[in-house]
Formats: sequence, structure tokens, C-alpha cells
Amino acid sequence: MAIKNKNILITAGPTWVHIDSVRVISNIATGETGTLLAKKLSAAGAKVTLLLGPVGVCCLNKKIRLIRFKFFDELRKKVIRELSSKKYDVIIHNAAVSDFKPSRFKGKISSGKPQALKLKPLPKIIRDIRRLSRKSKVVIFKFEPGVCDSVLIKKARRARLEAGADFIVANRISPYRAIIIDKEGVLAIAKTKMDLVNKLITKI
Repeated sequence: MAIKNKNILITAGPTWVHIDSVRVISNIATGETGTLLAKKLSAAGAKVTLLLGPVGVCCLNKKIRLIRFKFFDELRKKVIRELSSKKYDVIIHNAAVSDFKPSRFKGKISSGKPQALKLKPLPKIIRDIRRLSRKSKVVIFKFEPGVCDSVLIKKARRARLEAGADFIVANRISPYRAIIIDKEGVLAIAKTKMDLVNKLITKI
């Protein structure tokens, strides 16, 4: 696929879920990969919309349409709104989406007392993406720390099938390693985020 003038939606960064009125559960995602993809794709002539979570951002090309979010519900609503109102050729779902949320306490929990959090699963945003954008090319990510390549690939292939995605990037850290997989199998292996960005763009 030629990238120039294609409409591309990227989600990136962490999502928050409430514990109480002032506390949240989050994760360690930085949004760096999604931001790098947005910059590179925009420089190649794509029309990029970046949905970016609660992380710092700088030096974005002014041609990139930036939409910020913090909480899971915000991200889901914004994804649905974008896909309901606009046709995207490629969707890169890179955000580190919360899988669970606790029952929210009213007000602020008093300090000094043990508290138990009861977690319940959240809807999968990828299902909304596939429901609303059946003809788009979809890239998803699978983060699995501390596993070997064979296990990483096995889990990623299963996740790609379950999500109905065209591509999946299976990645881990310490050391960084990202494996691009499609229905045929492994397409490329990257050892840095920029290497991943360059290789992924050539594949989509």
C-alpha cells in the first residue's frame, strides 16, 4: 500500500481507570512507538490522526491531528467517534489499554487502612475497531515481558486471530525485541523502536 494521502489512525500511550476521585491505575507505556509512527507516516505523506494518552509529547508535525485522552472510557468513545465519522485506510492500535477496572470508591479513600480492589474486565476496543472498520488494515500490539521468542510468537498469533487483525507486533523489553506477524507468519524482527517503525511501515 502506498502511504501518501492515506488516512491513518494511531492510538498510543497508557490508559487510566479510576480507583477513587483522585487515584488511578495506569501502566508503564510511554507512547513513544505510536508517536514515532505518527511522525514517520506523516513525513511520508499520510494523513495521520494520533489518539495519545497521558504522556508528554513534543516536536509533533503540525500536520498530525492530535487528540488527547486519559481514561479508558475516553479512549473508547473517541475511537468509536472517529471510526463512525471518518474512513481510515489503516488503524494502528498501539495504546496500552486497561484490561480491568476496579469498583470505584466514592470520594477519596482514607489513608492508613488496608483496602481490597475488586477488578472486573473491560470491553476490548479492538472489537469496536473491527465492527466499525471492516475494510481497514488493522495493526495491533501484544506485549509479553519475560518470555522466549517461541512463546511470544505463539501468543501473538493467537491474539491476532482472535482480534481479526491483519498484523500484530509482539514485543518485549530488557532487551527490546519486536516481531511483526501476519497470517503467513513472521515478517520481520526489530531490536529498537525506530527499527520497528521503519519495518512496520514497509509492511503495511
